[in-house]
Amino acid sequence: MSDAARSIPMATPRRAGSAMTWLWVLGLVLAIALPWCFYDFAKARHSGFMISMFSQAGMMIIFALSYNMLMGQAGLLSFCHAVFFGFGGYVVIHALTGASNGSFPIPMELMPLAGGLAGLILAIIFGYMATKQRATAFAMITLGIGELMATAALMFQHFFGGEGGITSDRMIDRSLFGLSYAQSIEVYYLIVFWTMVSVIGMYFLTQTPLGRMANACRDNFERAQFVGYDPKIVRFIQFALSGLFAGMGGALYAIAYEIVTFDSMAGPLSANALLMAYIGGTTVFGGPILGAVLITVLQSGVSLLSNSWLVYVGVLFITMVTFVPEGLAGIIMAHGPIRKAGKLGKLAVPYVRILVPGFILVLGFVALVELVSFQTIGAAQGKKLVLFGNPIDIASNIPWAVAIGGLIIGGIWLRFESIVFGRVWDEITAELKRAEART
Repeated sequence: MSDAARSIPMATPRRAGSAMTWLWVLGLVLAIALPWCFYDFAKARHSGFMISMFSQAGMMIIFALSYNMLMGQAGLLSFCHAVFFGFGGYVVIHALTGASNGSFPIPMELMPLAGGLAGLILAIIFGYMATKQRATAFAMITLGIGELMATAALMFQHFFGGEGGITSDRMIDRSLFGLSYAQSIEVYYLIVFWTMVSVIGMYFLTQTPLGRMANACRDNFERAQFVGYDPKIVRFIQFALSGLFAGMGGALYAIAYEIVTFDSMAGPLSANALLMAYIGGTTVFGGPILGAVLITVLQSGVSLLSNSWLVYVGVLFITMVTFVPEGLAGIIMAHGPIRKAGKLGKLAVPYVRILVPGFILVLGFVALVELVSFQTIGAAQGKKLVLFGNPIDIASNIPWAVAIGGLIIGGIWLRFESIVFGRVWDEITAELKRAEART
């Protein structure tokens, strides 16, 4: 796929810039309109669940993109990124309390800047130590930093609040537009604004000499050093700026939920950033956005339907790492040259053929996971299993046979169709290469 993509001439800067502008506009319009798609006009109110999920997606988009400034752009595997997210949240929680009593007179709309500044300062302190190393040594240092700060959040209760965390009230009567932020929809649009600002800011950072050198140090730090750049300084600046944006995401988290606990800077949240970036695609700027949205939907939506949603996230991650290391965005980008050549239609039938067994495989896997999970948890609680809208008797052998049969048949069928799909893909890419060679 990648060879075919490289063989096609890139779009001109003017066309690429125009396409990117339209993507920003489309994303903004979609974010503004989404809450109204779930508006209950009969009761004149928004869906609280959907607003909360969309708000969380906005925070996680910032968080995932800021993490990808390290992993995808600089080649740095960090296990402490949640530290800057959580610390920004803690600072803003205290700032909200200060703003309400008059000791910190800053309007709500500018609160994310306080969280970003807190994340930046902390990233400068820890980055000075961590970025002296790279690769495995860097990862181990960040792992230690993450454990250190998570422990500190439990020990130093005056600032962090211990296990219970710190709470505050976002209705501080300080707003540039006279808003109280009592309603979740107002907070959501504040998150939309700062998400757009952060995304655009991080995108333009990739176009700067710093962004280019971060890529160079990722690909070959010795060559970057040979041409006169210090990879340590590049890593340090990139690390500090990623902390800035992570802190802004944490600030929005504090504003939305009015509470920050030690979980917001613990290891599982850093692992979430890794999941979102990798599943979405670390090699494409917009990849972590896709990953953040997908993981948020799984956490917020699928978790309501199944207690085993973490199993699905884990299997999805393993599948992406094993078979699609370029991520979801990488898959989309690989189709670009084929679409430009007008040959995308040739993949329609192969995709249908591969999706059918894939769907059967997924259904069989989900059914088996839910059956096993219910037998160990639900049955002991006296509940009844409802799967795909139908009541299931786990004492019967039929559901187990159907689930295992779907898993085996779907897997074998998918394997066969994958080989056929690979042949078609290779034929198309070979044809594109021949056409390119003739021009």
